[in-house]
Formats: sequence, C-alpha cells, structure tokens
Amino acid sequence: MNPALKIFSGNANLALAQEICAYLEVPLAKATVSTFSDGETRVKIEENVRGCDVFVMQSCCNPVNTSVMELLIMLDALKRSSAFRITAVIPYFGYARQDRKDQPRVPISAKLMADLITIAGAHRVLTMDLHAGPIQGFFNIPVDHLYARPVLLDYVKKSEFGDLVVVSPDAGGVERARGFAKRLEANLAIIDKRREGPNQAKVMNIIGDVKGRHVLLLDDMIDTAGTIVETGKACADNGASSVWAVCTHPVLSGPAIERIEESCLTQVVATNSIPLRGKALQCPKIRILSVAPLLGEAIQRIHQEESVTSLFE
Repeated sequence: MNPALKIFSGNANLALAQEICAYLEVPLAKATVSTFSDGETRVKIEENVRGCDVFVMQSCCNPVNTSVMELLIMLDALKRSSAFRITAVIPYFGYARQDRKDQPRVPISAKLMADLITIAGAHRVLTMDLHAGPIQGFFNIPVDHLYARPVLLDYVKKSEFGDLVVVSPDAGGVERARGFAKRLEANLAIIDKRREGPNQAKVMNIIGDVKGRHVLLLDDMIDTAGTIVETGKACADNGASSVWAVCTHPVLSGPAIERIEESCLTQVVATNSIPLRGKALQCPKIRILSVAPLLGEAIQRIHQEESVTSLFE
C-alpha cells in the first residue's frame, strides 16, 4: 500500500499549491507558517503526518531569505513528525545564479542551498528550469528537474506566428533556445553580450538574421529585465517585425516592470512558478501560464513510484 499523500505549502506561492491540489483532487494539508514578534519563522504542522508521503511546496522568491527559512523549517518539522518521505517541491530554486566561483573569495551559494535542504530533512527534490543544470549534482538526494517548455510551447504554437526566429539573449542559453526552435521549426539567433556588472548587460552583436521576422526571446528567468529589454531593442533596431519574450521564472525585481512597459516588447510570457505582486499585476504586457498540471502530474507519479521521464521533455 502507498502511504497517504499530503501536500503542504509555505507562504511564497500558496496559489500555485492550491492549483496543484485542485489538479490532484486532494486538500491542501494544514500548517501554520507565520512569524514570532521578533521576525523568526514559526511553523506548526496541524495534522498527523506519521508514515505519510509528504510534498512541501515553496518557491524561493521574494522575500527570498524568508521563503528559504520557511522551507527549511517546514522540512525539519515534518522530519521530526515522522513523515515517511519528504519531497521539497521548489518551482523556482533561489540562489541558483551563484553556482560557481567566477571571482576570488565568493561563495557557491547554490551548493549551500542544496546542503541545507538535504540536512533539513528532504529525501528528494522536485524543481523546474534550474538556472544551471549541473546544480542537480550539488544534491546527494534524487532531483527531478522539470522544464516548463511544454507549457510555453503550447502557448506559442497557438499564437500562430508567421516567420519566427528564436533568439537566445546570451551564449549560455543557446541549448535551451535551440531545443525550443527545433520544436517550433523556427530559425535560431544568438546575442553576443558583455556584462558590465551584476544585473547590467550590454548587447554587442546579433548572430543570425532577425530582419522582417517575429522574434521570440527565450530565457529561464527575467530579473531586472535589463538583458531582455536591451536584447529586444537590438532586434527591433535590426528590423524585427515584433519582439516577444518568453521565460519560466518572472522574478521581476527592481525596475523590471517600468523597463518592460517602456520597451518595444509586445508581450512577456512567463509561468506562475513565482507569483506576480504589486505593479506586475497591472502590467498589460505580462501573460502568465500555469505549470500546476505539470507539477501535479510529477507529484502524482513520484507518489505512485512511476516514471517521470516523459515529463522532462
């Protein structure tokens, strides 16, 4: 017999957790996740989880450190409550951009995150579109790494673009863009850019032809939107008919919304791996797609000890 399935959620993306529960037709398990008066995170599991197969939903999004602490403390609480198996479901994995020592005397924070999650009590991790695939190797527990590509592809295909070219905003995203272009039977272009500092990018050259074509900029996340806006402007200046942006994680920090609203971008398509807040909710250029069915299907297959390989495509 399979142990009972229970899904808990922190406060980072409660709406997505509720959508997943609706897809699986199970209630969201009860837990109190709040703060003490001094700001410390307080967690109390409000139902019996002994011998249960437990999934903890939490995106490590703004406020990032609070979201991370909620996740870690929930994992610890469930471990000490004798759960049979605990899976950390992390649609957006925070600190993923700090995945190597690219300068002297800097940390590898993504590895630290992996260690903390494991020590806190997770038996496995389910995540989506990691900024760098090798982060999976930072864990000593199983990691199921999903891609939002099927959800994004479906939307793009229904939009019925004409002459389309998929553009990677940097060399690091070429493999992602190539796979996307192949499935759309579209052309591929690459931006050669140079970073002038953190969250600062300068477009140098476009490798490929965008003139007279609809451009689809593809990235794993949009943070301050500097890269995507500069790339879009470069494509428009080189004769693109229209410029669209597609990403999985709408981080949208700092001046991102103002930059998008003032840019030449026709639309920014993202998923609900991170919930929109504040001005982003009123931005007419942003279109959000749900990954709840994809994550829900993965959770169900993990719970039933079935293969999730087909979901990786």
